[in-house]
Amino acid sequence: MRPGLLHKDEPPAVTVTRPHGASAVLLACDHASPRLPRSLGNLGLTETQLTSHIAWDIGAAGVARRLSERLDATLVEQAYSRLVIDCNRQPSANDAIPTVSEWGDILANRDLPPADIAARREAVFQPYHDQLSALIAQRVRQPTILVSLHSFTPRFRGEQRPWDIGLMALQDRRLADVLLSLLRRDERLKVGDNEPYGLATEIDYTLPFHAMSVGLVHVGIEIRQDLIADEVGQKTWAGRLASLFNQAIPLVSR
Repeated sequence: MRPGLLHKDEPPAVTVTRPHGASAVLLACDHASPRLPRSLGNLGLTETQLTSHIAWDIGAAGVARRLSERLDATLVEQAYSRLVIDCNRQPSANDAIPTVSEWGDILANRDLPPADIAARREAVFQPYHDQLSALIAQRVRQPTILVSLHSFTPRFRGEQRPWDIGLMALQDRRLADVLLSLLRRDERLKVGDNEPYGLATEIDYTLPFHAMSVGLVHVGIEIRQDLIADEVGQKTWAGRLASLFNQAIPLVSR
């Protein structure tokens, strides 16, 4: 790791909650935090920008932590902002270190020297994915269902998004189809199937690398941010998801 990227008193790049959780569900929260390493300053952005959706998935970590507690599920969180490096992107992708956002350019991320790019991968990206790989490897006697939890903005580039929740899956739809069926029993919910985002092997990293490549049951979940921006919403959605998983796990574990 390049000296000085993360100071000794700063948190490590990855946080694990309930490492020995009994649930088959393994939760991954790629964009859990808006934190920047002190060595990067504010990347030329305002405080409003640094706490907005361009920096992290608002509410996702709060739901993930409560869901981890309800299910007794292991949770792996990335402790630094996706503005440092996006842990759900191929590390060699052009947008792995974003230079533009919905709110404008991120000039401090442009034209980085190769050594600085490598340092971000080594300090932030690699420890997170190494931890996920290690946990999956340790669970050889325990069924594993990898769930990647995200959130999305109610509006994007001026366009309203009608969904309350969206599920992401490609060819392996074992879990997604069961959850979709269960979610659609509640007529109050607008449920997206690969909406507002789908799963793409050429873009996404966490599920393709850790689950799809080895045949693990998996699903990506996106919840609309205004529904989980506060503690009440996070508790509500964690409770709803816990109930859904308790119903779905026996059906996909046969």
